[in-house]
Amino acid sequence: MQLSASQLRYLKPVQIALRQYDEKLQDINHKIWSNPELAYNEHQAHNNICELFEALRSEGYSVRRHAYGLDTAFEIEYKHGDADNGRVLTFNAEYDALPGIGHACGHNLIATSSIAAFIATCEAMKIAAPAGLVYTVRLLGTPAEESGGGKIRLLDSGAYKGVNACLMVHPAALPPGQANLLSVAKPPEGGFLANDKVRVTFTGKPAHAAAAPWEGVNALDAVVAAYVNISLLRQQILPSQRVHGIIVNGGDRPNIIPWSASVDYYIRSPTLATLKPLTEKVVKCFEAAATATGCKVEFQWGPSYADVKSNEHICESYVSVMRAMGQHVLLNSPQGAGGSASTDMGNVSYAIPGFHGIFFISAKSGNHTPQFTDGAGSPNAYRRALDCAAGMAVTACYFLDDDDFARQVEEDFLRGGSL
Repeated sequence: MQLSASQLRYLKPVQIALRQYDEKLQDINHKIWSNPELAYNEHQAHNNICELFEALRSEGYSVRRHAYGLDTAFEIEYKHGDADNGRVLTFNAEYDALPGIGHACGHNLIATSSIAAFIATCEAMKIAAPAGLVYTVRLLGTPAEESGGGKIRLLDSGAYKGVNACLMVHPAALPPGQANLLSVAKPPEGGFLANDKVRVTFTGKPAHAAAAPWEGVNALDAVVAAYVNISLLRQQILPSQRVHGIIVNGGDRPNIIPWSASVDYYIRSPTLATLKPLTEKVVKCFEAAATATGCKVEFQWGPSYADVKSNEHICESYVSVMRAMGQHVLLNSPQGAGGSASTDMGNVSYAIPGFHGIFFISAKSGNHTPQFTDGAGSPNAYRRALDCAAGMAVTACYFLDDDDFARQVEEDFLRGGSL
């Protein structure tokens, strides 16, 4: 697709801005990667990013720390004109890590690409936007993607209210035979599944395991029964669905009948619509185990992640811009690119037009492994993140500038429905 005049107008200013801020962006990327922090405890990442923009207040950036009631969320904003009458675009920055293996999902690169795209959008708009254009650009710090559903809490707190579009990219390991492929705009089918999370606790009755086991009600037996039930259920679910879990607590000592035992389970399906009946079946597996063993059962539900709805027009613009810069980018994922995961960006994409592109880095293994952590900290991964930031930034400028493109984005979103 040939670039429009609006897209072309911002291409060079975006690239200039990224070169201008390259040293600062490298520094923030390294700080986040080398100091991994878990969900809702990303204090260093929060402070380092906010300090970067507090030093740029004279350039028109405003910084709101501890935003929307979350201690490690932030909102950084650039406004031009009477923002109440202009479009608003947000970039999501993730920066939480995984326990024991650091940034094994590359959230340092997600944060850096969104920070870079945000700066490049703002600086390019200053130079190339038509006189009198009214707009707002935001960088939203979204903690706890891995387990805590930070974006869901931000949605509930109004962080996306009045936002017209939201963009981000996510790293993955290079697919086999695709060494030159930089990015795909749309995640693969089944690449981001709707996801229910639950902790299930069975409560029985303790007893001496040797002297009087018949007096006990064994909660670990309920866990084992539930595990087997779910294993049998897997034979009857779709290949695109996933049910997997761990035993959190299986008792205290071998000579005490376990009176309390618990498991954590994730339930995944391609869409919210297909997730609900699967979750109902899994719940019956737990309830049957409780009935069979005489235990009580309690469910503690975590945040539910929706599947990702990719906005077609944003995806097409991103691909066009990236190709104009000489990058090998595809609209749709090739076979073998990406896997089945879940993200709270899915919930955002149900609420407003969203873009969640994938870009590829060299890593000896896939996401959520120590090898991917190493890859996410490499200079080459940083460069690939910045290349994608350029594509997002030009698309963001195009959206803020061009009424027809913004209308097409909105129409595509409305056709896709919402939560």
